[in-house]
Amino acid sequence: MFYPLSLALGLRYTRAQRKNHFISFISLISLFGIALGVMVLITVLSVMNGFDREIKNRILEMVPQVTVTGPGGQLSNWQDLQKALVGQDHIVAAAPFVQGQAMITGASSNPGFVELDGVDPDLQSSVSPIASKMVLGRFSSLAPHQFHIILGQTLAQGLGVTLGDKVTVYVPQSNFSPVGIMPRVKQFTVTGIFVTGYQFDSSYALVNMQDAGALLQLGQNVSGLQLKLTDLFLAQSVSEDLSIALPNLMSYTWISQNANFFAALNMEKLMMFLILTLIIAVAAFNMLASLVMLVTDKKADIAILKTMGLSTKQIMAIFMIQGTVIGCLGTLLGLILGVLLSWNVTDLVNDIQNIFHVQFLSASVYYIDFLPSYLEWSNVILISLMAMVMSFLATLYPAYKASRINPAEALRYE
Repeated sequence: MFYPLSLALGLRYTRAQRKNHFISFISLISLFGIALGVMVLITVLSVMNGFDREIKNRILEMVPQVTVTGPGGQLSNWQDLQKALVGQDHIVAAAPFVQGQAMITGASSNPGFVELDGVDPDLQSSVSPIASKMVLGRFSSLAPHQFHIILGQTLAQGLGVTLGDKVTVYVPQSNFSPVGIMPRVKQFTVTGIFVTGYQFDSSYALVNMQDAGALLQLGQNVSGLQLKLTDLFLAQSVSEDLSIALPNLMSYTWISQNANFFAALNMEKLMMFLILTLIIAVAAFNMLASLVMLVTDKKADIAILKTMGLSTKQIMAIFMIQGTVIGCLGTLLGLILGVLLSWNVTDLVNDIQNIFHVQFLSASVYYIDFLPSYLEWSNVILISLMAMVMSFLATLYPAYKASRINPAEALRYE
C-alpha cells in the first residue's frame, strides 16, 4: 500500500527502536502522561456530574418549584387563589403552607433549630413526595388540632426521640405575661420520621397547617402556595407570568432559592476541569521536549533527506505526524480507561469501603453516602479533542526547528 513519504517516516520513527533510549523513554512517558490526564479528567468530571445530578434530584424533589406569597409573607383567601391557579398553563397542583423558624427540644440536651412547616397532608402530597419518604409513622397523621409533628431522621436522632415521644417547640412570636415577654411554646407528639438523604433530614419539621397557624398567630392566613408544574424548568417563565397577572403578590422559584448553591457546583466543576487539564498540558510539554531531543539526535538524517529533495513542509510533517500519533494513542488509551473507570468507580469505592470497613463520604457533610458517577459523552468528546489539539500544538515547534536545519552545517562533521 502506498503511503506519503512524510507519513511513512513519521510512523517509522514512532515505532522504531532508537539508539537513544532516553528519548524513547520520554516519548513513552508522554504517551502515558496524556493517557493518565485524559483518564483522570473523564473520571473526575463523571464523579462531579454524578454529585451534581444526585444533589439536584434530591433538592428538587423537596423544594417547591414555584412559591406564591403575599405582602409581609402572608396570604389571605388562599382557597380562591388556589382554585384560580390550578389548571392554568403548566400548573398541575397548588398546596398552602405555613412557615416559620423554631427551636425544638426533646429527650437530649441538644436543641434543634429548624424550619417549621405547616401543611395540609392531603394537598401537600400533590406537590411534594414527602409522604413517600416516611420510614416511621404515616404522613396522614398530621391531623388538625392534634399537635402531631413529623421530623427528619437526623433531627430525631439528635433530639433523642422516636415515635410517640414528646418534643417542645419554641417560636419567636411572643406572649405577654405578668413576668414579661415569653416565647410561644407548645408540646407536640412525634408521629412520623422521614428520610430524604439531604439536609432536610436535620433542619425540617412538619406539623399540620392549622396547628402551625395557631402557634405562629397567623389566624386563617397562610404563608403562601407551593406550585407543581408540568416541567420544573418552566419555573422561571411561570413565575414571570404570575408576577404580571398578580402584581400584588410575589413569586419565586427553585432556581432563585438555590442559585448560589448551583453556581458553586458549576464553579467547582469548572475549576476541577482546569486544574486537571494541567496534567495533559505537562504530558504535552514532555512530548515537545522529546521531539526537540529527537530532532537534535536526527540532524544528520534530516539533512540527508533535505539533500534528497524533501521540502520544508515534508520535514515538518514527519515530526508533526509522530507527535500527533503519540497524542492520539495516549488519548485513545486514556479514553478507554476513563470510560471503564467512570462506569465502575461507584462499585469500586463501595468494595474498598466494605473491605477496609471505612466510610469515605458522610451524608451529613456531602448529602450522600456513596460516590456517584454519571458519564456524559459530550465531556468525553471535549476532553479527547482537547488532548489531541494540545498534542498537535506541542509538535509545531520541534517540526519548525527540524525544517530550519541547514544540511551543509549538519553534515559538516559527519
